[in-house]
Amino acid sequence: MATAAMGNNRRTALSLLAVSGRMINEAVSFVVFVLLDLLDFILCFVFKIADFLMEAEWGPCYCSSSAKEAVTKSGKILVSEKGGESKIVCLSTWSTKLQLEDVSDTLYRRPYLVSEVSKSTVNEFRRLKHLDQPAASTTTTTTMTTIQSSSPIETKKTSTGCYYHKNGTTTVRSTFTVNSTIVEMLQGKIGGHQPQLGPRWSDYNKGATTEDVLFIHGFISSSKFWTETVFPNLSSSAKSKYRLLAVDLLGFGRSPKPADSLYTLREHVEMIERSVLDQYKVKSFHIVAHSLGCIIALALAVKHPSSVKSLTLLAPPYFPVPKGEQATQYVMRRVAPRRVWPPIAMGASIACWYEHISRTAVLLISKNHRFLEFLLRLLTRNRLRTYLVEVFFCHTHNAAWHTLHNIICGTAGKLEGYLDAVRERLSCPVTVFHGRDDELLPVECSTSLQLRIPRATVNVIDKTDHITIVVGRQEAFARELEHIWSITSSSSP
Repeated sequence: MATAAMGNNRRTALSLLAVSGRMINEAVSFVVFVLLDLLDFILCFVFKIADFLMEAEWGPCYCSSSAKEAVTKSGKILVSEKGGESKIVCLSTWSTKLQLEDVSDTLYRRPYLVSEVSKSTVNEFRRLKHLDQPAASTTTTTTMTTIQSSSPIETKKTSTGCYYHKNGTTTVRSTFTVNSTIVEMLQGKIGGHQPQLGPRWSDYNKGATTEDVLFIHGFISSSKFWTETVFPNLSSSAKSKYRLLAVDLLGFGRSPKPADSLYTLREHVEMIERSVLDQYKVKSFHIVAHSLGCIIALALAVKHPSSVKSLTLLAPPYFPVPKGEQATQYVMRRVAPRRVWPPIAMGASIACWYEHISRTAVLLISKNHRFLEFLLRLLTRNRLRTYLVEVFFCHTHNAAWHTLHNIICGTAGKLEGYLDAVRERLSCPVTVFHGRDDELLPVECSTSLQLRIPRATVNVIDKTDHITIVVGRQEAFARELEHIWSITSSSSP
C-alpha cells in the first residue's frame, strides 16, 4: 500500500511539474515573441532605408506591402485593387504558368502575437456571451447563384487588364488582388532569365548502373546530407547496380539561387525534371526524401506515376487540417508554434514568422561564416559534422523564406490530394521512417500519412530525432534502403 501511494504521489508530482513547465514556456514565449514582433517591425524600416541608400529604391517586403493593380509587360497577371485577399492569379514566364495556389498567403498574412491573442480573447468573450443569452427563434434566408456551364468558357481581356469569362449570354467578371511584393519580383522575372543548368545540380555515381535513385534533401540542407552519410555506406553491389542522384534543390547547396524566383512547388519540381531527369535521361527511379523534400517527392511521384519504383519518406511534414481551419495558417502554426522550447521550435518560429530577423541572421551568418565555422569546431572539438554546418552558408534568405512558406505551408491544402493519388494511381511500395524523439515534426505526421495510404509501412526509430533519423545511423539506414530497392526489383517484371 505504501509503495502504491508513493508511486501515485510521484506521478502527481511529475504531472504538476509538466504543467508548470508548459505554463512557464508559454509565459516566456509570449514575452520573447512580442519583443521579436517589435524588433522585426523596426528592422523592416532599417532594411528599407538601407535598400534605398544602396539601390536608390525602396526594397519590397511582405510585411508592409499592399495589394495594387499591376499588369506585367507580358500582360499575364490578373489582378484588381479592390477587395479580397492578396493572391497571385496567373503568370506566364520562361518556366511555366504560376497559378493561384502556387503562392502561400502565409508570406504576407503573419499577424503579430499581441493582435492574435487579442482577437482570440475577444472571440472567446463573444462566444461566452452568446452562450449566456437565451436562444431566439430566427430565420435566415440565403440566396445562392450558381452558374452552370455546358460549353467551354471563353476568356477575354479588357483594355484595363481585367479578364472576363464569357459563356453564351452570361458574363462573369473575375477580380483578384495580388500582393505588390510578388508583382515587383515577377516583373523582373518575366524578362526571361533562363535557369543555369549543369552537373553542379547533383552528385551522382557514374558507374555502370541499371537503376536510378533520386535523393531529395530537406529544408536548409543540401545533397551532402546524402552523399556524406548514405552513399559511403552502401554496399559495393548496390553502388554498381544503382545510379545515385543526390539533388541540390533550387536555392540550396550548389544549385542556382535566382533572386527573382518565388521558389514554388512547381518551380522545384520542374527544375528537378530539367536538370536531373531530362539531363541524365532518367526513365524510372526510386525516390528517397527527407522532411520538406517529402512534399516535393510526392508532387514528383504524382506527376510521374508510372516511373516511380519505390517511395521512401523520412519525417514527412503532413498535418491533417481540421475541418473549418485554413490549411496554410494551421500548418504554419504547427510547424512554427512561437515557443522558445524546444530550441528547434524556436528556430523554426523565427524562420517562419519574422522576415527581417531571418534576413538579418542570414546576412550575419554569410558574412562571418569562416569565423562561425571555426568557432563551432572549436566548441565541439571537431565533433560536429562539417556538412551540417556548411549548408547554413550555402543558401540565401530569399530562397529559404519562399521555400519554407510556399512548400511547407502553401501545399497544406494539396497534400491530401497527393497522398490520395499515390494510394490510387501508384503501385510502388511506400516506406516511411520517423524519429520517435522528433521535436519539429511529431510521429503523428507519419501515422496520419499511413491512414491516407494504408499500404505504407511506417518505421518509428527509437532514440532518433529529425536529423539523427539518418545522421548517426547511416549504415543501418543504407541497409534498409538496399532491402527496399531489392524487394522492388525482384517483384518487377
